[in-house]
Amino acid sequence: MAAKGWTQVASGGDVAVVAIKTSQIQRTLQTFYDGFGGGWGWRRFGGGGFGDATTTEQDYKVGTLVVDLYDAKTKQLIWRGSAQDTVSDKAAKNEKNLDKGVAKMFKPFPPGSAKS
Repeated sequence: MAAKGWTQVASGGDVAVVAIKTSQIQRTLQTFYDGFGGGWGWRRFGGGGFGDATTTEQDYKVGTLVVDLYDAKTKQLIWRGSAQDTVSDKAAKNEKNLDKGVAKMFKPFPPGSAKS
């Protein structure tokens, strides 16, 4: 926000900032086929088949950051931004992704600015 000309103050500001983070587990299913057996074509009775299929589950964590800016006097929401990404087991990677997400989130900030 400082890069956009805003100044942080300890109290008495015009805007209140509220940041909320959440995370949830997502699941993906991947199915792999080892062939279709019997070749292509039509068969009227038996034979052939579709081969074997193996399905695996993989859980992963998705993190979301929502930043709300409120008019300090009226308590009305004046801007909301959000960023979402997969959470890694590596803290440094998460920090790098968070920095990228926040930069992207604030690209169209302040309200009414041209999106670039």
